[in-house]
Amino acid sequence: MAKYKPYSYAQGQLIPVMFSKQILPGTFEFTLSQLIDNEIDLSIFDTRFKNDETGSPAYDPRILLKIILFAYSRGITSSRRITRCCEENIIFMALSANSHPHFTTISNFISTMDREIIELFREILLVCDELGLIGREMFAVDGCKLPSNASKEWSGTKADFKKKCVKLENVIERIVKKHREMDNTEANKQIVERDTNYISTLRKQLTKIRTWMNDNDDKPGSSGKPIKSNITDNESAKMKTSKGVIQGYNGVAMVDDTHQIIVAAEAFGEGQEYGSLEPMVKRTKENFESIRPAENIFEKAKLTADSGFNSEKNMKMLAEEGIDGYVADRFFRKRDPRFDNVGRYKERSQKERKRRENRRKLFSTEDFFFDPELRFCQCPAGKRLYRSGSNVHVRGFLATKFKGQKSACMPCHLRSQCLRHPEKTEIRQVAFFHGRSPKAPETFSEKMRRKIDSALGKLIYSKRIATAEPPFANIRHTLGLDRFSLRGKVKVNCQWLLYCAVHNLKKVHSYAPSGAT
Repeated sequence: MAKYKPYSYAQGQLIPVMFSKQILPGTFEFTLSQLIDNEIDLSIFDTRFKNDETGSPAYDPRILLKIILFAYSRGITSSRRITRCCEENIIFMALSANSHPHFTTISNFISTMDREIIELFREILLVCDELGLIGREMFAVDGCKLPSNASKEWSGTKADFKKKCVKLENVIERIVKKHREMDNTEANKQIVERDTNYISTLRKQLTKIRTWMNDNDDKPGSSGKPIKSNITDNESAKMKTSKGVIQGYNGVAMVDDTHQIIVAAEAFGEGQEYGSLEPMVKRTKENFESIRPAENIFEKAKLTADSGFNSEKNMKMLAEEGIDGYVADRFFRKRDPRFDNVGRYKERSQKERKRRENRRKLFSTEDFFFDPELRFCQCPAGKRLYRSGSNVHVRGFLATKFKGQKSACMPCHLRSQCLRHPEKTEIRQVAFFHGRSPKAPETFSEKMRRKIDSALGKLIYSKRIATAEPPFANIRHTLGLDRFSLRGKVKVNCQWLLYCAVHNLKKVHSYAPSGAT
């Protein structure tokens, strides 16, 4: 018969713990503790408190920063979980010197440090610079779209919310009418009780929508038309990602190519990235001027960005600022012979997507036949479109325009495939382009296109993806930031900067010489 050593759970043991011995050299928590205690100037946090004569003592910002940054390095963003870790985890106990800040203290500290977080980020950037981790040769800017703490189901214009209110009112009225028609049996009482709770929920939603509509107006878009607002977090936005549409923020970062140090970061509540290039360039300049006054960081450094940041306004800004930029446009890959075969995969996926969604395919200019002498063109239905203008200037290009006749277009059986809005548009118009107008000046976008298509431009731009993408992979998958847990641009920006700071601190821990931290 087997023989085992005796054991009993009905016993206890007092274990002496020396907190200073728990933070071991060579660990990230040791590097973090040493930097905050000895290297980083946190005097800006002292202005948050005015309790030197009256008031209760506050938690030292150094203690709070240690446990928050260490928690973020473990993928813990919940203030309640951070508090629980300070009570149960020995490393958190050691970093906090066995102090147990309430979760509201931690939450308030994170969400109100919008002014201090910029100085903290710059202090960490200074440490990275002193260790030689910033090469100053090339920067890459890119964005990472993350969901916010808000549902996209609560997004829409005021017109959308009015329709939703009508639908909710109709549902409530239909349920109430059904109750009146039911007899007073025991089984029906259970149904009535369940539906009553459901009606209560619907009325709360109605109140929430109407309160928001009374206090807010539609957000104007770049074209002047209203764009969708969100009742829960109106500063977030609907964004298209590779995994569908999300309600969230775009965390943008400027990354140095030597060790992928993030030199500037900001969260934007916009799905389009072109509006964030100028603020990121300005933020980068300010950060480097703070650590090395009178330094123009873009005097020698190059800047790369993908097609999401390309616009005529941005290209003009780079030229006026004297920045050596390499920004791709949306046709950059099509002009590159190395990507000749990539279209077959894209075409197949587009056909499959259209087949799934039953989208109607619109005729393009390629589906029209143009007479060699450009006297007329023929549409896919075999009808003639006659010339309505020659040598017409369209955005700096010369074109010949054609338009159909009402007698041919109105009864055509292909209207739904030829016109985007067949119920509004009467006739189809097309244009045959001859090339760029000799009188039109070269745009800044064309200059960038010629620059990035050169052999040197392609070589420099090819380094972008290996510079900009690794920090996002680290933040999302290693540090565990899969969504923003706060609401509002100011608070979300604090959280994004904290995670970028943790990324840089991890680099300091990995690349700092032995004994430096």
